[in-house]
Amino acid sequence: MNHKRKKQLIKIMISLLLVVISLLFQFNEELYHNILYIIAYIIVGYDIVLKAIRNILKGKVFDENFLMTVATIGAFCIGEFPEAVAVMFFYQVGELFQSYAVDKSRKSVSNLMDIRPDYANVYRKSEVERVSPDEVNIGEIILVKPGEKIPLDGIVVEGESMLNTEALTGEAVPRKVSINDEVLSGCINNNGILKIKVEKEFEESTVSKILDLVENASSRKSKSENFISKFAKIYTPIVVWIAVLLAGIPPLIMKDAIFSDWLYRALSFLVVSCPCALVISIPLSFFGGIGAASKIGVLIKGSNYLESLASTEIIVCDKTGTLTEGVFKVQKIKPIGYSDEDLLRYASYAESFSNHPISLSLKQAYGKEINEKLITKTQEISGKGVLGEVDGKKVLVGNEKLMKEYNIKFEKNKEVGTIIYVAINEKFAGTILIADKIKEDSYKAVSSFKNNGIEKIVMLTGDRENISESVANALNLDEYHAELLPQDKVSFVEKLMTEKSSNGKLIFIGDGINDAPVLALSDIGVAMGGLGSDAAIEAADVVIMTDEPSKLSNSIQISKKTMRIVRQNIIFAITVKVGVLILSALGITTMWIAVFADVGVSILAILNALRILRIKKTKKE
Repeated sequence: MNHKRKKQLIKIMISLLLVVISLLFQFNEELYHNILYIIAYIIVGYDIVLKAIRNILKGKVFDENFLMTVATIGAFCIGEFPEAVAVMFFYQVGELFQSYAVDKSRKSVSNLMDIRPDYANVYRKSEVERVSPDEVNIGEIILVKPGEKIPLDGIVVEGESMLNTEALTGEAVPRKVSINDEVLSGCINNNGILKIKVEKEFEESTVSKILDLVENASSRKSKSENFISKFAKIYTPIVVWIAVLLAGIPPLIMKDAIFSDWLYRALSFLVVSCPCALVISIPLSFFGGIGAASKIGVLIKGSNYLESLASTEIIVCDKTGTLTEGVFKVQKIKPIGYSDEDLLRYASYAESFSNHPISLSLKQAYGKEINEKLITKTQEISGKGVLGEVDGKKVLVGNEKLMKEYNIKFEKNKEVGTIIYVAINEKFAGTILIADKIKEDSYKAVSSFKNNGIEKIVMLTGDRENISESVANALNLDEYHAELLPQDKVSFVEKLMTEKSSNGKLIFIGDGINDAPVLALSDIGVAMGGLGSDAAIEAADVVIMTDEPSKLSNSIQISKKTMRIVRQNIIFAITVKVGVLILSALGITTMWIAVFADVGVSILAILNALRILRIKKTKKE
C-alpha cells in the first residue's frame, strides 16, 4: 500500500473510532458528543473542504468537493452531526476504493514505465563512461552487461546474448542476438556481454516513443468520456439550484412546511446528486482497457481509439510483414538425381559471391561455411542467373531464361513464389522454391476476426498477382488487390470507407513506410511494431509490439468488453441517482441512505470497471 493510501486509511479509522466512542459512551452533556463528531469530521474531511475553497477561488465552483462541503456544513447547521460525519466518512471510503482501483489498473501499464533506462555505458577515449542515455550520440559504441536494460536502439558489433523482450512485446520467450543483429532499447540483456553501435538518439529510440505513447494515451478522450465531462458540467449546477429551491420554496408556499425539514431534504438531495460514479468509473474503465491491451503487447494511443475498435466493420491488411513473415526463405527443394542437400550445396556455392536477396536466401538455407577453394569460376548473367564451376562441375543457377539460353531441357515448376532452376554439367538437376511464408498467426487472426463479427477482410499489396492470389486464398480473405503503389492503396481505402455504416470503423494494418499514408487515412491505423518502420508506427493509432496480427482481435475483444462495462456503469449510475434524488426530494430517504447510495454506486461502478483487467494474455495455439 502506498503512503498516500495508508494515510487516507488511517484518517478513516481514527474518524470511525471517534464516532464509535461517541455512540458507545453516554456523556451527560450533548456538547461532548458534538465535539467528538466535529473532531472526527475535521480529521476525515478537512482536505475536501480545503479543495472546495481552493476551487471556488479559482472559479471552479460546482464539483463533488463543493457538494460534499455544502451538504455537511448544512447538516451541522440543523444539528445532524452524525450524518455530517457520515457524508465525509463514506465519501473518503469511496475515494480509497478509487485510489486502489486506479493503482490496480495502472499496474498493468507500469511495467512499460520500467523499461526506461537509467544510464548507458559508452566507450569514450578507450574507457567506459556511465552517462545519461540522452547524452549518447549516433555512431558511438555502448556496452550492455548481463541484467542491464539496452538504453538505445542499435546494431550489435560484438558479442551474443539472449534478450528479454517481454516489456516491449508481451512475449516471455527470449530472443537470441549476435553480431549485425538489430536490438531495441527497453529489452533486458539476459546473459552475454554486448557491444552495440547506436543507430538512434534517445528521443527517437523505441523506448522513448513507447513511453510517450503510454503517457499521452489518456489525453485523447473517447466520446463516452467527453459525454461524462459535459454532462457533469451541466448537471452539477442544475442540481445545486434545485436543492436551493427545494430548501427555500416549500416553506414559503406550503402552510405546514418546516424550513429545517426541507433544508434536510435539500442537503440529502445534494449528497446523492454528486456524479462521482460516472466521473470516476468511466475514465477508469478506459484506462483499464488500455492497461489490459498493454498486457498482451498492444499499445493503444488513446481511449478514443479503444472505443472505436469495438465498432470495427472492415479490416484492411498489407501483405508482406503483416500477413506474411516478410523474409524470403527456401521453402521447397525438388532435386532430380541429387539429394536435397547436394542440390542446395551446388546452388549456394555458385551464388556465393553475389549479394542478391536470392543468393542470400540460398546461403542462409545451406547454413554451412562455403569453401571458396572449390569455386574456380563464377559469372553473373544479367537478368537470368549465374554460371559457376564448383568442385570441377559446371553449375547453372537462375530462371527459365537461363535454362533456355543454354538449351537445358527442364521441367517447369508452377508453384507460387520465386523458382530457381539448377543445372549441373548441362543436365537439369531440379528446382528450389524461394518464397515469403504466411505467418502461422495469420490463419488464427483471420479466423478470429470473422468470429468477432468483422464484415469484410481485404488485403492490399504491391506484390505480384499470382503470389497475392495464393495468400488470399490460403487465408480465406474476402477480397484482395495486387501490384499496388502507395497511392493506389489510398484510393482503395477511400473506396472501402464508403462501404461501411455511419458508425462503423475501418482498420488498416501495415508495417512499411509506404503504409504510412493509409494508416493515417483509415479510422484506426494499426502498425506491426516488431518489424514495422518508424513512419508506420508514428502514423498508427494502435501499435502491435509483436508480429502477430491476431493480437488485434484480442484488442477488439478488450474494446467490446470495455464498452459493455462503460454502458453498464452509465445506465446503473443514472438510474440509481434519479431514483434516490426523487426519494430525497420527497423526504422518503434519510441523509444516511443518500450517502450510502452515492458511495455504494461509486464503489460498485469502480469494481465493475476493474473486471476489464481480468482479460488474460491469449496463449498461442
